[in-house]
Amino acid sequence: MRQMPVYLDCAATTPIDPRVQAEVLRCLGGEFGNAGSRTHEFGSRARAVVEHARDQVAAVTASSRGDVIFTSGATESNNLAIFGLAAAAGNRRHIVSTAIEHAAVLEPLEELQRRGFEVTFVGPNPGGGVDVEALAAAVRDDTLLVSMMHVNNETGVIMPIGDVADRLDRTRVYLHVDAAQSFAREIPALRHPRIDLISVSAHKINGPMGVGALLARRRNGQRPPLQPILFGGGQERGLRSGTLPVALIAGFGLAAELALSEADARAERCRAMRRSVLAGLAPLEPSINGDPSRSVPYILNVAFPGLDSETVIEAWSGLVAISNGAACSSQRYTCSHVLEAMSAPAWQRDGALRFSWCAASTEPNWSELVSALEPYRDMREVGSA
Repeated sequence: MRQMPVYLDCAATTPIDPRVQAEVLRCLGGEFGNAGSRTHEFGSRARAVVEHARDQVAAVTASSRGDVIFTSGATESNNLAIFGLAAAAGNRRHIVSTAIEHAAVLEPLEELQRRGFEVTFVGPNPGGGVDVEALAAAVRDDTLLVSMMHVNNETGVIMPIGDVADRLDRTRVYLHVDAAQSFAREIPALRHPRIDLISVSAHKINGPMGVGALLARRRNGQRPPLQPILFGGGQERGLRSGTLPVALIAGFGLAAELALSEADARAERCRAMRRSVLAGLAPLEPSINGDPSRSVPYILNVAFPGLDSETVIEAWSGLVAISNGAACSSQRYTCSHVLEAMSAPAWQRDGALRFSWCAASTEPNWSELVSALEPYRDMREVGSA
């Protein structure tokens, strides 16, 4: 059997935790009832599993059970947050976001622009972060929503969502955070009580694919006035119709609980892994895209002088699985839209490679990787277009 490459693309998806897998399989066989069936024990048992998972997910952000709306993942959650809030906008038809968001935020916002909304996209600084003052200055009297990611999926740079939340505290503006890359990992900031909406995916925290949540939290006793974007069953307080995938939700809940209880140990393992990655890549003289002092320890975006990303990925085929951009289906945004917004040089955009890992990741043979690139060094002039 052909040996699989070492997997270092956890920003795309993480391997499922064996304990979570066991819980999903248990529920597939034993808790097969429909959580919406209220006339028999099978439905009651399924509903109990869902509500327990709701508690487990809510605990990560110090939210309440009723704040959790289960979805298919962060993309759907982003759409529900943006379109669901826009439906109740009234005359507040201005939105603030950033130029480095995931397509799951950028494309809904572009659609709202076509529907007559005005959107201000705040650009990043050269380190890949967003200036709080610049973002706050973009907020107007008619601003409905500020929507921003917590951790950039390409560079790993952490956005100052806590400071933004503080600046919005005395306003009526809603704050939505795309936490796909930070949920249950960068925990304290997501517990800020002024964050109204949080989008998350289970498969980013060693949970199953196909399930996530939008946390819609109360402020002054009121939840954001979301309107549904799916119709047909009235599940999830009428905001997300569709039969709940009980087994996937159970797996999501356990993944969230494990990530929370093991957060410190996992973070330390990821920090150690980052040191090893940088040491292993040192002979290639990597240039880091994004401010290392403001980045998470589990995503690293680099470019190697004289090498473009496609050449590196081809040379490393069979040795390591990495990415040269975001793993999304949209062809409208490339891996460079973030780096371009950061004003990164052309050679760094063309050569950008994303390494990402989790606490369960293993290391490749770094010497083997370096040797595999020797025939390709200096193929083009650094800084050429």
